[in-house]
Amino acid sequence: MEFTVADWGLTPYEEAWQRQKALHAEVAAGTRPPTLVLTEHPRTITLGRAADGGNLLHPESWYRMQGFDVFWVERGGDVTYHGPGQLVAYPIFPVARRVRDFLRLLEAVVMDTAAAYGIETYATPGYAGVWVGEDKLAAFGVAVKRGVALHGLALNVNTNLADFGVIVPCGLADKGVTSLQELLGRELPMAEVKERLTAAFRQRFAPVRAPASLSGER
Repeated sequence: MEFTVADWGLTPYEEAWQRQKALHAEVAAGTRPPTLVLTEHPRTITLGRAADGGNLLHPESWYRMQGFDVFWVERGGDVTYHGPGQLVAYPIFPVARRVRDFLRLLEAVVMDTAAAYGIETYATPGYAGVWVGEDKLAAFGVAVKRGVALHGLALNVNTNLADFGVIVPCGLADKGVTSLQELLGRELPMAEVKERLTAAFRQRFAPVRAPASLSGER
């Protein structure tokens, strides 16, 4: 599958959400090629379709007073955190009904990126994400509408991991979080990580054919 890349830099979550939905509509209509969006967000808490608010440790008003934005969105999964130093990738790709295969490819992309830094990771269907030991390096949450994916993955690069302490990340109270910076003991150039992640996307999705027809919603 061929795709274009759009680097939005640091973008407020609500703005990126609206831009993403507009882009998704164009891809679903066939007026724009599949597009990989790369971005970072200011401090934001998002809650997906599996969330009921029980994994927020404070009232929503508290988060906003502390400088977090809070949004309930249509992606899968529970509660997660976005913030500066975290690389967020939104692959607006046609997947039709091959959602599980798509998620496995996203996991492989992150594992390839980590491997480029000498970091061994693993994925497990029981706890969606890419892991190092008992700590999550990257979280996933997608939605599929009109056969095209939106939302995607969040890879902790130079993320302030302390900010995860204000939620139960993904509802997993007995698991931790980590970052490439934490694992390597140094700050990484975000441009370099973007290049390696994009290269992994191109390699993993090169053999994938775009579905002849798009149907179904998730």
